[in-house]
Amino acid sequence: MNWLAVRAIYGFEMARAGRTLTQSVVSPVISTSLYFVIFGAAIGSRITHMGGISYGAFIVPGLIMLTLLTQSVANASFGIYFPRFTGTIFEVLSAPVSCVEIVLGYVGAAASKSVLLGLLILGTAALFVPLRIAHPFWMLAFLLLTAVSFSLLGFILGIWADGFEKLQLVPLLIISPLTFLGGTFYSINVLPSVWQKIALANPVVYLVSGFRWSFYEISDVNVTVSLGAVVGFLALCLIIVGWIFRTGYRLKN
Repeated sequence: MNWLAVRAIYGFEMARAGRTLTQSVVSPVISTSLYFVIFGAAIGSRITHMGGISYGAFIVPGLIMLTLLTQSVANASFGIYFPRFTGTIFEVLSAPVSCVEIVLGYVGAAASKSVLLGLLILGTAALFVPLRIAHPFWMLAFLLLTAVSFSLLGFILGIWADGFEKLQLVPLLIISPLTFLGGTFYSINVLPSVWQKIALANPVVYLVSGFRWSFYEISDVNVTVSLGAVVGFLALCLIIVGWIFRTGYRLKN
């Protein structure tokens, strides 16, 4: 394993985030804080509790997941697409760096940035509502697994996209709607029975539910199923990334 190459790619991506600190960190935190103020204050005044938890505290895990999913995909997809766009990807491909080391560098940096953002939002939320984390280990486990999984998805999208329009297609048309409909701001148990069954087809429900369980020990689906869904999605993304490097799909164009 060429750890020097991994560190070089990782360091370059983290330095890029430092150069665009307002866009990379400040903007997502402010956006999430606005969500919290709007939904927590406006709707929370009408829905005081959900699942025995104050509404403001109830939506915190969902808001963290909302940021984690979107930022993981955005960071990883742009991180690998931009070298393809500028042609600097050939420098990486011609260097003595394996596919595993390339993925570790790009995906590791994207996941690190997303986890840091999630922790920042958690700290910001603690200023507004009292929080408790019933299972800190599982909270961190869900946070890391989700960040890595969706960073891998973003890496795949960055390879697949042949233009900036395609780069935004999946996050805007698929990931964001699924996140908003995945129990971010509500429990699917308040939905009619038919819509509850439909909601269970949304993979984000399992992520949000498992993450919320680590805070308050309440969930819409069994936590074991949630954990299995995250691990299964991670395995699927790893298989696709492996296929990309074996076939050279779009790496050189």
